[in-house]
Amino acid sequence: MRHLLFGMLLALAASAAQAKSQIVLHAVGLESQYANVMAQIGGPYVQVRAIEDNPNADPHEFELSPYVARLLHGADVIVANGLGYDSWADKLLACTKATVISAQAVRHLPDSTPNPHLWYNPATMPAVARAVAAAYAAKDPNHAAMYWKNEEAFEASLAPWDKALADIKAHYAGAKVAVSEPVADYLLQAAGLSIATPFGLEAAVMNGTDPAPQDVSAQQALLASGKVRVFVYNQQVTDSLTASFLATAHKAALPVLGVYELMPPDAHTYQNWMMQTTQALAKALAARK
Repeated sequence: MRHLLFGMLLALAASAAQAKSQIVLHAVGLESQYANVMAQIGGPYVQVRAIEDNPNADPHEFELSPYVARLLHGADVIVANGLGYDSWADKLLACTKATVISAQAVRHLPDSTPNPHLWYNPATMPAVARAVAAAYAAKDPNHAAMYWKNEEAFEASLAPWDKALADIKAHYAGAKVAVSEPVADYLLQAAGLSIATPFGLEAAVMNGTDPAPQDVSAQQALLASGKVRVFVYNQQVTDSLTASFLATAHKAALPVLGVYELMPPDAHTYQNWMMQTTQALAKALAARK
């Protein structure tokens, strides 16, 4: 028995050493959703780390640490969101040796783009995935074919999500929804829904500033009137104003959908996360009589 256990330990150690020896590149996603996609494309040859990965923390309050600085300094490929969402990393990214991929850049979006939550847009991750595969292939040509094969598989895996969005659009195109801030706006718009909340209110909540009183009143009226089918709120960052909106929605028996800014660990993959959110949206829309 002792010999068997010793043999198993040796085998595990050898397996771990082999896995470590396969790593060719080190990559970093500033947000967990980008890191997840980077890992899917990199396979066993890329070690990927995520910087912002806590769905229970406010991403806007993230602070740089020496550990994060070391990760970025040692990376071969880095994916950032852009549009000021992860501006804490700008100075480090400007002097890194890594290939830096910005979701904003691959989408060719101007700095004036008002909503930085690009990962909720179905067009974003395929563009990021292609840029990541190209960066991996350029730095590790020996495994280029595998990177591109993984990228193709990733894009194909998004088809069910696209279909789920199309199904919502077919049934509810033009239906009005209210939101606390623009976290999932791109997904809602891709599903053919109309966001009735004043954008000034969305932006104020997102940026942590005081919204205009008339926007708050308009939002409360929307939630209480029955003119919207769902209230979508950012459950990762809530305050007293969001709590008041939730109270009004519950009182009006309005379906409520909580969404996250960072990918929850139990979603396992980016595509699962988007699919689960879209399915929950469809259920909430159907619940409104």
